[in-house]
Amino acid sequence: MCGIVAYMGPRNGVPVVLDGLRKLEYRGYDSAGIAILNGKKIDIYRSVGKLIGLEDKIREEQLCGTPVIGHTRWATHGRPTEANAHPHKYEGVVVVHNGIIENYLELRHELAASGHEFSSETDTEVISHLIVQELRLGADFNQAVSRSLLRTRGTYALAVLYEKEPEKMIVARQSS
Repeated sequence: MCGIVAYMGPRNGVPVVLDGLRKLEYRGYDSAGIAILNGKKIDIYRSVGKLIGLEDKIREEQLCGTPVIGHTRWATHGRPTEANAHPHKYEGVVVVHNGIIENYLELRHELAASGHEFSSETDTEVISHLIVQELRLGADFNQAVSRSLLRTRGTYALAVLYEKEPEKMIVARQSS
């Protein structure tokens, strides 16, 4: 079980998302993280433990922007470490996810065989890699997310950002 909060709009999304994560913290105490568009780049901030750890870590940063996605994690795949905390980013694609991708090991092996390098032990990271693979094959952002999710088995709710399309956020769910 995890908590996801996403914001895109005219206000600074950081306090909106942090407030939402506070309300969902009971859904995950292992780690917390946010991703925020900073100009043309999406920056990731993550910490292990309760949300207060993330808040302490970013307090001095004075973060401001939109879109912002956030996550509190209860570890299902991978230990509670900063590397396993969400959001996960690969080549500009950023994902937060609640649920379980049942065929993630199969997908991970397939992606690794084609040159993808993983930085976590999570099932979530596979999603960002699948999306990048589809983008490399010429799909647009919407198509890449749709095609990637068709390859997964399991239940999920997720939010996805892409640096090359900063005005867009894609959210999806499957039985979650």
